[in-house]
Amino acid sequence: MNPAATSSPAPLLRVSQLGKSFGGVKAVDSVHFDLARGELLALIGPNGAGKSTTFNMVNGQLRADSGSIQLDGVELVGRKPREIWHMGVGRTFQIAETFASLTVIENVQMALLSQDDKLFSPWRRAAHYRRDEAMAVLEQVGMSAQAERSCNVLAYGDVKRVELAIAMANKPKLLLMDEPTAGMAPKERKELMALTKQLVLERGMSVLFTEHSMDVVFAYADRLIVLARGRLIAEGAPLEIRDHPKVQEVYFGSGKTFEKLHAEVAGEKV
Repeated sequence: MNPAATSSPAPLLRVSQLGKSFGGVKAVDSVHFDLARGELLALIGPNGAGKSTTFNMVNGQLRADSGSIQLDGVELVGRKPREIWHMGVGRTFQIAETFASLTVIENVQMALLSQDDKLFSPWRRAAHYRRDEAMAVLEQVGMSAQAERSCNVLAYGDVKRVELAIAMANKPKLLLMDEPTAGMAPKERKELMALTKQLVLERGMSVLFTEHSMDVVFAYADRLIVLARGRLIAEGAPLEIRDHPKVQEVYFGSGKTFEKLHAEVAGEKV
């Protein structure tokens, strides 16, 4: 039997021995993980764990001091964020970033202009630029009915959907989501993450996201990686992480556990 025939597919993203220091402090210390194709992977940890630093190195906003970040076998370390974006990596931010004075569809058209390396002039509207394609993206995120509304009048949950549409306009194979549900009401959080899960299934893309809301993490992540003080301390399926003693200690000390939270997510009475 050919060994290659029984081996698992190569991961979309492979992070190896990643390191970053600020002064004498190691913010990220030898972090390593893989992200499979079509996987929704949560990166969690307490404040100061190194999540944002790791996230920003994958995106190219910070350059790693050591280690490797490979997307489909291509090294990302040393590349600029725009170059990484053109390689098929989309991103959303903790505080949604849109052009507030433009309409919903114009925001998506701006992303399409950037994708094609076209210049945008404030004196020349891009109203007809790849409009059908922009509308199709808005349809996917449930915002087509609000295409002509200005972003500055939208509810925050809808602004988050517009930001997701902007990221999706580039047809990413990897989507990075930094605290995607920050500032959202519980119902909006569930709707946004359910939409993200649907897009993962429909497009076969992979998602790496950071999140503080454990209800979101346990309900929607396929797998979790946990950082503490810059180091990887655990990785696995949600139930494995829930019961992991080191994770319990990092988050709650010797008191509370994830048991109650997991029961609430599962809809059980506690």
